[in-house]
Amino acid sequence: MDAEASLDSLPQVPGTGRPVPTVDPELVKRWHAEGGELVDLLSQVRERAGGVAGVRLGPALTVLVTDPQAVQHVLALRPDRYVKRSHRARLLIGDGLLAATGEAWKRQRRLLQSQFTGTGMRRYEHRITEAARTTAERWEAYARTGQSLDVGKEMHRFALDTIWRSLTGHPLDDETAHELEAVEAVGAALPTLPADADKARDAVAADLARIDAVALRAIEAVRGGDAGPDGPGLLHILTDAATERPEYTDQLIRDELVTLLAAGHETTATTLTWLYLLLDQYPTAREEALAAGDAGSEERRRAVQALVHETLRLYPAAWLLPRHAAEDDTLVGHTVEAGTDLLVCPYLTHRDPRLWPDPDRFDPQRFLVPGCRPTHPGAYLPFGIGPRACLGLQFALRESTILLEHLLPAHTVAFSATPTKAQYGITVRPDGPTPATLEPALV
Repeated sequence: MDAEASLDSLPQVPGTGRPVPTVDPELVKRWHAEGGELVDLLSQVRERAGGVAGVRLGPALTVLVTDPQAVQHVLALRPDRYVKRSHRARLLIGDGLLAATGEAWKRQRRLLQSQFTGTGMRRYEHRITEAARTTAERWEAYARTGQSLDVGKEMHRFALDTIWRSLTGHPLDDETAHELEAVEAVGAALPTLPADADKARDAVAADLARIDAVALRAIEAVRGGDAGPDGPGLLHILTDAATERPEYTDQLIRDELVTLLAAGHETTATTLTWLYLLLDQYPTAREEALAAGDAGSEERRRAVQALVHETLRLYPAAWLLPRHAAEDDTLVGHTVEAGTDLLVCPYLTHRDPRLWPDPDRFDPQRFLVPGCRPTHPGAYLPFGIGPRACLGLQFALRESTILLEHLLPAHTVAFSATPTKAQYGITVRPDGPTPATLEPALV
């Protein structure tokens, strides 16, 4: 065990560490004047002050956490000291699992957790496969006719179809897909909404009403005995819970449904869109994945999963994880006082050259060749780690892999234009459309 890795095994008495190194306030002033992205400022903070670094984003000190040992301490080893407060998407998801805290969060997570284990996932394997086949058939039609498509929109349609089938037992129809565009619209608007809660809600009231109407129809259909052609889904688990657990009101069921819709499709769709944009820059990565084994083989599946993992390294599903220190603590030798806000940033941890050589290069071999990636659990966390890690990790990996196994061997994607930058909201998404045509695969 090296010296750094042993820090958390040593007694750390709260409040006995050294001060957190803090950057010069002039850095923040220049950043404000230049109108840069938050990620640009945080990158400079880490570069100047290290993996546990202080910056004054407002009146109080905020601590940026990117060091793997500190990441593990905050998220996995001391989650009782570093708590999650109000979620940035509460306006959309209400008291759903992502926003819930305390005992309510524990109850809600226990109810859903079994659905996302290895055994639980088998219930949804067929639904994922059918959604992938539907997408593959649509792509075949595009290829035959030469019709242009938007890769980002296609990935959103696939991921939304997958989670809708898993929730309701029904494939996604065009009308529902159109109405649920409001989920993405609200999510995209969140970073720019007014700070006042009432004004923020008024700004997206029409989209929230569309979402509520879809949710209400789905809940009423399930309560009316509609299990869909694929049988009962996640929404049935929620409505059944209401018969025994009074906390599962219609409002909470709505909030959980919208949480699963939003979290269950946005991150997957964004990851797949980034993956295709990266393959456009690194075409040999696709060829290597397909050459790793025959269709359906474990070798090919591992190689395709490596494509997904490397995409998630560069563009993690959760790029920024806010936490709040509920009590005094010593974080890898640094004093953190109760009341301090922290920002755990997987995006910067994943791009740390001390952990990931040539970090900006897309190289799926990092996840295939032993010794090519750091083994510390705090070094790779696209869905978080610890008790609040995303429940849908395995679901997202499975659906991404199944879709790519259908699409990669059949077509190559020729983009007519690509986004020039990323948009850093709740997720990191391409900032612009992704128009393309499909060409016959040469491999």
